[in-house]
Amino acid sequence: QVQLVESGGGSVQTGGSLRLSCVTSGYTPTFNTMAWFRQAPGKEREGVAAVSGHYGGGVTAFYADSVQVRFTISRDGAKNAVDLQMNNLQPQDTATYFCAAKPRLLYGLGSLSVATYNAWGQGTRVTVSE
Repeated sequence: QVQLVESGGGSVQTGGSLRLSCVTSGYTPTFNTMAWFRQAPGKEREGVAAVSGHYGGGVTAFYADSVQVRFTISRDGAKNAVDLQMNNLQPQDTATYFCAAKPRLLYGLGSLSVATYNAWGQGTRVTVSE
């Protein structure tokens, strides 16, 4: 059984920053792709950022347009871990953020598709006050 555990969520004011972390536990394959999704109340879960690449090699990141300038995703492939640095947070970023992973290479929009992932964390909540 694979577990993904997110941390780093909290409450900040508009313009603030947070760094989310996701680590794995239990039996874990080599996750070639790890990603962050978010879901706000009353909205569908949406892809935020993903990073993909062969173990020990370079990686390619893909971002949703809404966060491309402000957020940065980074991966530690050896540890099956991924972080999300979020800067200049806006009220629209308020959501529960979920970590996802898959032992496949994923690029482009497919890497931000909920349906492609088979491992998920429980989520960490981010609240951005105006």
